[in-house]
This record gives sequence, C-alpha cells and structure tokens, in this order.
Amino acid sequence: MGRRPKWGRKVNGVLLLDKPAGITANDALQKAKRLFFANRAGHTGALDPLATGVLPVCFGEATKFSQYLLDADKRYRSTFCFGMATESGDADGEVIATADASGLTERDVLTAIEPFRGRIKQVPSMYSALKHKGQPLYKLARQGVEVEREAREVEIFEYELVGFTPGAQPRAEVEIHCSKGTYVRSLAEDLGRELGVGAYVDRLHRSAAGPFDEADAVTLDELTEERGEGRAELLDHHLLPVDSPAADLPALTLPEDSGYYLRQGQPVMDLQVYRIGAEGDMVRLFLENGDFLGVGEITDDGRVAPRRLVSTL
Repeated sequence: MGRRPKWGRKVNGVLLLDKPAGITANDALQKAKRLFFANRAGHTGALDPLATGVLPVCFGEATKFSQYLLDADKRYRSTFCFGMATESGDADGEVIATADASGLTERDVLTAIEPFRGRIKQVPSMYSALKHKGQPLYKLARQGVEVEREAREVEIFEYELVGFTPGAQPRAEVEIHCSKGTYVRSLAEDLGRELGVGAYVDRLHRSAAGPFDEADAVTLDELTEERGEGRAELLDHHLLPVDSPAADLPALTLPEDSGYYLRQGQPVMDLQVYRIGAEGDMVRLFLENGDFLGVGEITDDGRVAPRRLVSTL
C-alpha cells in the first residue's frame, strides 16, 4: 500500500493572528490551520484562554524558524485587580484570599512597581505551561498537585502604570515590555504581595511579539468572513515571509554556486561575513535572486555554515 497523503496543502509563511479571549492558543492555531487548509503549522508562545492579542502562527517551512519568536521580547497591556488573590493568578481562578485594599493609592502602586524593573527572579506559576517530568504544570495544578519550581531570571525592560482606579478593589492598567519566559500573572501576584493586599490579572493583551505588532494582526472572524465559501488560497496574502521570525538577524546574499554547496551541508566562504558579524553569530541567507535559503552560523575561519535550511522539495 502507498503512503497515505497528508491532509491539507503546503503553505509556507507566518500568519500574525489576533487571538480572541476564551480559547487556548492551540485552539486558535487549529482554527487558522483549517482556514488555510495547511498541512503543517505551529504557534510561537502560548497565550492563556483569558489573554488576547498577537499570536504568530508559522506554516510549513516557517516552523523551522519559530524558535526566534519564542526567544523574542514581548509587550503586554494588562489590568491588575487588587484586594483579592486567585488560585491561578488570573480572573479564571478560584478566589483563595481577600483583603481590604480601599486605602491603596496610585502612589503606592508606583512605588511598589519600581523593584520589579530590570533583571528579576520569578517563580513560574503552577498554572503555566512549563513542564515537570513531561507534564505541563497547569495539568498538575488542576489535579491539586503542587511541585517546587526554581526561580528564573527574566528582564523587565519597561513596566509602566498607565491608569489607576481606586476603590474597594482598585485596578491598575499597566504596560510591560519583557524578555521571554516572563509570566505577567506572576508580576501581578508579586505586586499584590508587595502591597500586602493580593492581586490577580483581570485582563491580558499581547501587543507585540518580537518584530510583530498588533497593528498588523488579523482576527479569526476576519479570516472566516474573507474566505467565505471560497478556496483557502484567498487568504494567502496575509502570510508574511518564511524568514520573518528571524527578521532581526543580519542578511547575507550569496551567489548561486555558494548556495548550491550550502544546500549540500557545506560551509561557504564569503567576504561579506566580516562586515556583518563575528564568530558564532547567526545570519539569514539569501540567493542573489532573492530566494531565502535559511539560517547559517559564522565560523571561526570566517565561513558560513548551514544551521537551518528551507526545503526545496
């Protein structure tokens, strides 16, 4: 018997999706995959059901470069609610503690935020997707199991209070620019502990991921309406280039013969290497006709070795 054909078509590129609230990142991925009738896709960084915003979805060959988006900085807008702590650190969790926060002021919050800027240590939430012995922590948490988690260093580049509403349960609107691996719910919980009144995330929106901004994102509803009863190809104009996840890497253009040897797995010499990077640096590789080859690494002898190449099949 012959091999069973794969479902879907070969689609290559990045879709900048504006994830709605109420579904998981994987649910959003699967809906996008069906709309594009794509045979291979992956998302780059989970967003909780509560969260909305920028979710880059990589199709086909673009999945090979998704790690660059997983490692990228992120930007968020969030609402923290004080005077209450929840089991999960967000509005979906069961309330586990309450406190009188009616005396909390904007100045109090501004002062408490200050120590959480720069390089800080964070203990990942039990309701995160981080794995323990192969199991996501959130699954263990739902079973009532709690495991010890090591604090991790993250960097908070910006942490600004952009709005404050006083009351029995004061609310703070914050904007955060942070490194990969930062848990906004942990920032809320730590801030609540610092102020002695507890806090949780009531709203979370990712406004940017690496080079991608929410202004360029499209919703599932918009894609569904645009496609209608038509073919999936109608949506392909929304796809960003395969190399866009690695857009922050310098580009190196190679002649056709160098591209040939690179595709055979051989490092190639090019004098441009000395102008764009140093040993160990990663670069995007293109042919003179504009075709994207993949990503390579500059070696100690000034050559470029292939590290992740796109398929030509």
